[in-house]
Amino acid sequence: MRLRGKKGVRELLEQQPQLVVLEPEQHKGKWQQYFGNDRPIYVELGMGKGQFVSQMSLNYPDVNFIGIDMYDELIHRATEKVQEKREGQVGRSNIALVRANVEFLEKVFADGEIERIFLNFSDPWPKKRHARRRLSHSHFLDKYQQVLNDKGELHMKTDSETLFESSLNSFAEYGLQMRNISLNLHRDGVNEEHVMTEYEQKFHSRGMNIHRVEVLFGAETIRQYRAAKQS
Repeated sequence: MRLRGKKGVRELLEQQPQLVVLEPEQHKGKWQQYFGNDRPIYVELGMGKGQFVSQMSLNYPDVNFIGIDMYDELIHRATEKVQEKREGQVGRSNIALVRANVEFLEKVFADGEIERIFLNFSDPWPKKRHARRRLSHSHFLDKYQQVLNDKGELHMKTDSETLFESSLNSFAEYGLQMRNISLNLHRDGVNEEHVMTEYEQKFHSRGMNIHRVEVLFGAETIRQYRAAKQS
C-alpha cells in the first residue's frame, strides 16, 4: 500500500523519537535497551496504518511491540493511531514504529532478538514470477529463522486463498511445524482474542473468509507443542 506523500511528514516523524525509529540499524542487537527492559519483542511486518500493532501493545503491556513499514506516510498514520489509543500519552512505551524494508530484516535485528512475527494481509503477489516477493517465501523464512529466538513463532492472517495455500506449502517444504490452521477464523462470530486489522474488518464485513495459521520456529516452542500433544 502506497499513499501519496504529504509535505512535512518526515519532519513530523523526526519530532517523535520516543515512538518513531527512522534508522533502526543503529538498534540492531540493542532493542531491549531501546525499550529499557528484557520483555519479549513482537514484530508486525507491514503494519499499514497501525491499528493492529497499536491495539496489541495495549492488550499486552508485558510485551514490546514493533510495527514496521517502509513508507513515511503509513508510519505517520500509525503514530496518529497510537496517540489516539493512548489518549496523547508521551514518553517511552511498549511500542515503536520503525521505517524499514523487510528485505533487510537481518540488518535491523540480531540473531534471536525477537520472539514473534505477525504477517497480516501481506501483498499476495499472485503471479508465479513474483512468488519470491511473498513474505512467506523461503527467501524470507530464512530471515525469520535467523532473527527469531528459541520461542519464536510466526502468526499469519490473510484473505487471499491462493496466498494462504502457497504459504502452507512453503512452511511445509521448509519443515516448519504449524498449528491452529483456520480457513475461516470468524466462522462462529468475531473472535475477540484476535485483534482485527483495518483490512480484516473490511473483508469480514463483506462476508469474506479470513485464513490464519501459527508457525513454530523456535526449538523450545516446538518442544512445548509436542509435549502438550502427548499429554
